[in-house]
Amino acid sequence: MSTERTSPKPAAAAAADPADSATDVRTARLAVTVFPLLVLAAGGVGLAAPSHFTGWAPAVPQLLGVVMFTMGLTLTAPDFRAVARRPWAVGLGLVAHYVIMPGLGWLVANALDLPPQLAAGVILVGCAPSGTASNVVTYLARGDVALSVSVATVSTLVAPLVTPPLTLLLADRYLHVDAGAMVTDILKTVLVPVVGGALVRWLFGKYVNRVLRVLPWLSALTVAVLVLIVVSGSAARLKDAAGLVFLAVVLHNALGLALGYAAARLAGLGTPARRAMSFEVGMQNSGLAASLATAHFSPAAALPAAVFSVWHNVSGAAVAAWMSRTRREER
Repeated sequence: MSTERTSPKPAAAAAADPADSATDVRTARLAVTVFPLLVLAAGGVGLAAPSHFTGWAPAVPQLLGVVMFTMGLTLTAPDFRAVARRPWAVGLGLVAHYVIMPGLGWLVANALDLPPQLAAGVILVGCAPSGTASNVVTYLARGDVALSVSVATVSTLVAPLVTPPLTLLLADRYLHVDAGAMVTDILKTVLVPVVGGALVRWLFGKYVNRVLRVLPWLSALTVAVLVLIVVSGSAARLKDAAGLVFLAVVLHNALGLALGYAAARLAGLGTPARRAMSFEVGMQNSGLAASLATAHFSPAAALPAAVFSVWHNVSGAAVAAWMSRTRREER
């Protein structure tokens, strides 16, 4: 579940301090390598011993709140100023994210003729905000990190207004969607913790700065526990439908990455921004999707989010590695 965040340096800062740049690259690569392995291990434990964790489901919203609070702690005033400086590019990323991924979720669910619970889960993943691990892989891909952070932040802040109605529109034919209750849950588990974290950073920044490098790992561990809970809740169903869920997730993610890049290219953005847009569209906050699916649908509906949380980190790291070795045109 893509909810961990590091603070990669912009290209200018990296050029000014090569030693720090090398450290940041190593840290980012470590994060995108260890995080999927950690989540995969947690899922394996949940699959092997589901009875030990099925009673943990009520803790899912609180755990997601912890993850979103750590995201808020990483936000600074320059993050918000970056949005104001580039409203058109950020707006394009926001629209592309909330049009492409929900639409792809609906198309994939129909094309594969998924059972109702899995179909609703895939669509809910598509309607979730951008995953903040996209910031890390954008950095590794030598993309526009400032744009990536801006789109991820804004898509998260507007999620209470966008995710529930989109889910209602696209998934209600599969399972009943209570959009009003979903709005309330997103406000409690996403918006309030993110804003609270940002306020703590603003008021106690010098103390928060001391623990910034720990926050991504705290977030990663929390997300791993979320995956463990989700998988243990539907272990039997996952064994029966693992191949179908994996196929749906791979198609959803791959098409999202490709169409995100294509949308930026059609809009005339330069190569760094195209790379950022690819990850902002194709990588989702699957932690939120899993939490909402568990609360409003069923544990089975949360399975696509659990699988997505592993796969999009693997695919994102692979695409970022390929992009970093190709020529980058500045614009």
